[in-house]
This record gives sequence, C-alpha cells and structure tokens, in this order.
Amino acid sequence: MSSAAQPSRPATGPTPDRPTRRSVLTAAVAVAAVTAGAVPAVAAGAADAGDPADTGEPGPGPAVHRVPAPTAEYRSWTTHADWTSGTARGTLVTAGDRPGLTLGTPLGTVDLTDPHTGTTASWEYATWTAPVQRLGVPATELVPSWNAATPAGTWLQAELRGTYTDGTDTPWYVMGRWAAGDQDIRRASVDGQSDGRSTVWTDTLAVDDAASGLRVAAYRLRLTLYRRPGSGATPTVWRVGAMGSDVPDRFTVPATVPGAARELAVPRYSQEIHVGQYPEYDNGGEAWCSPTSTQMIAEYWGGRLTPDQLAWVDPDFTDPQICHAARYTYDHEYAGCGNWPFGVAYAAAFAGLQGVVTRLPSLTDAERLIAAGIPLITSQSFVKGELTGAGYGTAGHLMTVIGFTPDGDVIANDPAAPSNAEVRRVYRRREFENVWLRTKRLDASGRTLSGSGGVCYLLFPARPTAAQCTALAAVGVR
Repeated sequence: MSSAAQPSRPATGPTPDRPTRRSVLTAAVAVAAVTAGAVPAVAAGAADAGDPADTGEPGPGPAVHRVPAPTAEYRSWTTHADWTSGTARGTLVTAGDRPGLTLGTPLGTVDLTDPHTGTTASWEYATWTAPVQRLGVPATELVPSWNAATPAGTWLQAELRGTYTDGTDTPWYVMGRWAAGDQDIRRASVDGQSDGRSTVWTDTLAVDDAASGLRVAAYRLRLTLYRRPGSGATPTVWRVGAMGSDVPDRFTVPATVPGAARELAVPRYSQEIHVGQYPEYDNGGEAWCSPTSTQMIAEYWGGRLTPDQLAWVDPDFTDPQICHAARYTYDHEYAGCGNWPFGVAYAAAFAGLQGVVTRLPSLTDAERLIAAGIPLITSQSFVKGELTGAGYGTAGHLMTVIGFTPDGDVIANDPAAPSNAEVRRVYRRREFENVWLRTKRLDASGRTLSGSGGVCYLLFPARPTAAQCTALAAVGVR
C-alpha cells in the first residue's frame, strides 16, 4: 500500500491510541466483512465512542472448561543448531550459551538511499535464510519479530516469503528495516507491498480475502545484515521468528474459569503525562501506549537506561525513559510507535532480555505466564463503556497485564491513565478476555470492525528459569 492510500488521521482525544495500520486493513475489508462475514484477525478500526449496549453485539456466555483449538503458532530460530540449519551467505554463528548470527565475510557492497532522509550510503552486507517452516495451522496472517543488537554503523532487514495453500509463493516481502538507534538509517516498515492476494500492513502479512479459503501454508524468513564498509562492526541477531495465525471470526469468545491469583510488581507509567512532548514521534504521549507498556516490562526485568542515553530528553520532563522508548520504537514509514516487532526489538536490546510477538487463545494462558512471573502486553480495541473502569473507547490500545485477583479479574497497568498513580486498574475478567481475544466487533455506529484476536508481546529473560521455560513452552514459545 502506498502512503497516499492511507486514511487521514483523526484528531487525538477520546482514544488513548490513534487508529493503527490495522485500521487501514479494517477499512479495506469492511464491506466484505458485512457481506461475507469474513474479517481477518487484526486489531483496530476507526475511533470508537459510545455505549456498547447499543451495538447489538452478542453477550458473553458462561464460563466453560474448554481447551481452545489451535489458531496460532510461533516458531523461532535461536540455537546454534537453528542458525546452522539455515542458508548462510557471508554470515557467521557466534558460540556461547546465547548463540547469535553475525556478519562475517561480506557478499559485497551496495549503495542504498534511505527514503526518509534522502541520504545515499554504501553498505557491506551478508544474508541468512531460514529453512522452510510449514505451518500446522495454515495462516491468514504472519507477524515476524526479532531480537538483535546493532552497534553504530550497522542495521538489519527482515524479510518473509510465504507459500500459499495452492503451492505458489508470495514475493519476498520486507517486514522491517531496523536499527536500535536512528543515526545510520531511519527505522521503518515498507508500504506498497502486495501481490494481489496478500498485502503487508506495516508489520503483518495478511491474506487479502480470508473468505476465499486461501491461506499461507509455509514460509521462510531472510535476514540481511549491513555495516559500513571496512568498519568490522556487525549486527548480532539472537532470535528471529514469526507467528502464523488463522483465528476464527467471532464477536465473543468462550469464557474461562479463573485460575490462581498473583500480582507482579511491574513499574507504573502513564503515557498521558507526556501529551505534547516530542510530537515528531507519533503526536507525543497521546499515542505512546506501546512504548510506555514496553518500558514498564523492560524495567520490571531490570532494563534501565543510563543518564547518557537519556541526555537528549528535556530535563523538565518526568519519566524521560518513556520519551526515549517512543523515539527508539518509532517507525518512520508508519509514522507511529505501534509497530509490534519494533516494540519487542526495543525491549530485547536491553542486556539479558528477549521477546516475541504472538497470539494467545485464552486468559488461562495469560494466567500461566503470570504464575511464572512473566507479565504480558496485550492489544485490544473497544467502545467506551465496554471495559468497565477504563473510561474511554479506543481503536487500538496496548496495556500490560500484571496479574489476576482471587476472583480472576485482570490486573492491568493501563498507560492511558491520567497519572502514574492511576495506572493500576482491575478489569472484569469476562469483559477483558472478550475485547482482547475477539476478532470482530461493532463500533458505536454499528459498523463491523476487527479485533486483535489475542495479540500480545511477551518479554522475558534471555536465560529464563525452569518454571518460566515451562510456561513459555506451554504457550508455544521456546
């Protein structure tokens, strides 16, 4: 999709995060959704307001003991065996207890012009291509993510190529041009990528017409590592993976039975106290739900920014680390801080952290993670009043799940709160699981829009405990 095809952006105000690129996908399929009942499992739509009692949405059902059918799967490459299983052209694998992919002998030099600065520079490069990964659940969507370090003078490009269920292939789609900093290149997604049957929407490869039955049956990932000629510096990639999913269309999801209560001591930060600060990064704090949530969990795991790293922030600003997170998750093509893989990559740049983008099928899985000490960042959209106690409606918003009450209600650090002291919220279990896990919803005007289908960021230690490994493996992350 070209930039010109994007809808105009609404004024900020009643929603804590403006409509994301998933709004664009929603708009593209809205008519088909009404006529064919097929909405891809993606998040966000146009800005919502009003009372959900007017939507006519089916009500939640009783709690059930039910194991959801698999609708998503995540696969990653992290071990020495994983890296050596791929096709290396100029890349090397580092040894040690956290093997990584590095740039060894370059394939050559290429001149590239950064479309966001107009600067042309020469780069040495090398590539690594993963083996074909066949999906147990043929997918309507794929979302990659990666964990890497990019010292000054280096960056990476992540690509994905899918194989459809009819045996034909997509092009190699660019899923991100990324650096931890912003001095060498402008971190960005790439618009305008489609083959007429699938399209890249910022960070998500989506089948255009899910009702047709076409799915992505397999995929390959490719990494290209870049550095300035002769520098000897190299990116290091410790994890790359993708989540493929085919979440069924649903306005409501089965209710789950509460599990064990636990609350994690996650720092609390409000995005709203940053409204108007650094508007060049997605309109300031009003749209900073993703970096604010990410910073909360990074700090929970011990990720701290140094005074030198924060020296660029106005000293009069409270919580300067939130401004920093916004700047260093900002996608210069999407013009926002809500690129899911960029958020995960930012957190994983802290020493000793790693992370993934995936989908979970139920709150039971979230409880399993919380029990192991792992908080999660969830993506949801809802009209005002649909999530009791929120006090707003949103076309797409991220918050941090930090625990569960004895009654099974969700304890969340919601960055849309007006102050840090008000960030901790308790949301009703049935309401929360529905607005997070559903794929279809009605806005206040009765339009059918889409929901996230259980999208979440999982951030966790590079060396998790045995209990954490067990909990992660139970939700498909290894």
